Amino acid sequence: MSYDVYVCRFVNGEQELLDQRILQEILAPYVTVQDSENGFLQLRSPAGGGEADVYLSNESTITISHFGGDEIMNIISDLIRRLEAVLILPGGTVIVPRSADRDHLPENFRNEWSVVVASAGEEITKAIQAS
Repeated sequence: MSYDVYVCRFVNGEQELLDQRILQEILAPYVTVQDSENGFLQLRSPAGGGEADVYLSNESTITISHFGGDEIMNIISDLIRRLEAVLILPGGTVIVPRSADRDHLPENFRNEWSVVVASAGEEITKAIQAS
């Protein structure tokens, strides 16, 4: 995919920090290039299941771009599930890993945006293609 998506965590409508320990645990095995000064990671699946550029601009938002491939999409799915986060797509779609996560979104996301439940990489890919 050639556009940016964002990983954020919300609790009671407020954006919260992402657990950096979980983030590193999930991403570290796939990092092929790292620029700590600029918060950049390039991920690549060892089995040829895709790649992604990840930007850790602050402790509450992750930007993912140039991503694709089954394994990478499963990594993104695992990331949002374990961080209890959501994936925000361009154009007003939010992907949540569990339907109960909808309750933590800001009110305008719940009322004005399309909220899609996707608990696996393949489901996220389908939601992105449909948005």
